[in-house]
Amino acid sequence: MQWLQLLIDAPRERSEDFENAIVESGAVSVTLQDGADQPIFAPGVGERPLWDNCIIKALFPATIDTDQVHRQLSVTIQPTPVIRWELLEDKDWSQEWKKYFQPLKCGHRLWICPSWIDPPDPNAINLSLDPGLAFGTGSHPTTHLCLRWLDQQDLLGKTVIDYGCGSGILGIAALLLGAAKVIAIDNDPQALLASRDNAQRNNIADERLITYLPDDIPKGLLVDVMLANILAAPLIHLAPSISNLTSTGGILCLSGLLESQIDDVCAPYLEHFRFQSPTIESDWTQLSGLKIS
Repeated sequence: MQWLQLLIDAPRERSEDFENAIVESGAVSVTLQDGADQPIFAPGVGERPLWDNCIIKALFPATIDTDQVHRQLSVTIQPTPVIRWELLEDKDWSQEWKKYFQPLKCGHRLWICPSWIDPPDPNAINLSLDPGLAFGTGSHPTTHLCLRWLDQQDLLGKTVIDYGCGSGILGIAALLLGAAKVIAIDNDPQALLASRDNAQRNNIADERLITYLPDDIPKGLLVDVMLANILAAPLIHLAPSISNLTSTGGILCLSGLLESQIDDVCAPYLEHFRFQSPTIESDWTQLSGLKIS
């Protein structure tokens, strides 16, 4: 089946009106894309930021009457923007991204391998991964920084929290590197499902990886190793919880922040943690520290 894709440029203040009008005209899906190379980093808790200039893309069946869509949009959107159409061949878009996901070496011992590709080094510690609907393939600098940090740690017998677990990649890596147990925490149920699926794919026993929504974290829980690869704003917001969940003498790995955000992120942790020098890759930063009180 073929599809027609409609494209419209929209300023931020009108994007919602444009989106609603396009849906009413018969679009089966609508997405918004950055129209001016304007990055948005670390939104505040509860914020839903949008670019100043957006490109709205909408999919229609190829049989749609484009003239009718034009007429309808010219009534509901004033002034009517320039409307562009593209013909798209049908693809299995849920599988299309896989060709860009290749095995990745992280440190000296660890490889991250797509579940559909044989590991390049069968004798290495190979983490087989299918991200599903959750974030985390190892290719983003923040995830790669955390994986390299894990590869350098002595995790034998340790208990670990992976806070904001996404696909479970960090927690599963910790288990394969010797950790005894991982508690994976995320506010997205799909992430918890992906983490459990990926643990099973790596022959991790169910009792070694436990998943929780944040509101369900057991009281009194303390761990030896704390991982949190999220964004600067939630790292700051969650500092009290992260501190309380980490044992004195435990180690901390934070990522998801930019170099310019180091001081702001470190500030709420300094009472309880002593930080080492940050590790930086492509302007993204990984912080590690020791719980001292």
